[in-house]
Amino acid sequence: MYSLSSRSPAHPTSAPSGEAYAVSAEFYDVLQREADAAHVWQLYREAVGNAWVGVLDIGTGTGRVTPLCLAGSDLSVHAVEPARSMQRHHDDPVRVLSAQARERITVHPGTLPETGLRGVSGVAVCHNTLAFLDPSSRRRLHPAVTEALCPGGVFPRRYASRWCAPSPLPAQPLGRHEYGGRMVLSADAGRLRARFDNWVQDMTGVLRDHTETIWMWPASRDDIAAELAQHGFTPVPDAGDPAVLTVRRA
Repeated sequence: MYSLSSRSPAHPTSAPSGEAYAVSAEFYDVLQREADAAHVWQLYREAVGNAWVGVLDIGTGTGRVTPLCLAGSDLSVHAVEPARSMQRHHDDPVRVLSAQARERITVHPGTLPETGLRGVSGVAVCHNTLAFLDPSSRRRLHPAVTEALCPGGVFPRRYASRWCAPSPLPAQPLGRHEYGGRMVLSADAGRLRARFDNWVQDMTGVLRDHTETIWMWPASRDDIAAELAQHGFTPVPDAGDPAVLTVRRA
């Protein structure tokens, strides 16, 4: 799933080799926070606002969906994240939340099947996560979503077709440094190889740069709908963005 290489003549990185998102976690918020936060609000605001039991944030990453879950409802939030690198970046903003907000959010390290959550939510959100699961992991996830949702709960999921184009990441200033990056996609035997090139530079030149490769498994809308139907989900018609397949637990 994962490979990492680093070149840093000025500041060697200490990211542990083989740890998923060891590099991407640092750069994700700096390069994509504002744009992704706006997109998350557009995609999931209505579903989160209609939740009646709780909200489940699967693959919470650095916490793009969590603020929406807290602001969009007054319910409990369960945030699930298996990658240690992402957990560290997610925990920092959680610590500065108000005491009232912290009482509503529970962070679960590990995968959703490992949490054993049952009937805790009326909506499950899985933003920018499912395309990075291999087919066997995806098949293990779907019954766990069924268990975690209450009957009638909804699961809006964005499938991988939107990822099939290269994405430049606009450079972002941070103090005297400038962070930059790009993502390059290439096909490989039914998978997509997502290569993330990230760097930090100042007036003198590049201070450090990294390359991280993460694999993706795209699936068609029909394939995903068929998989979800096996676990008691039915499509919700006219549910907003056509790139998001929203299903309801029967």
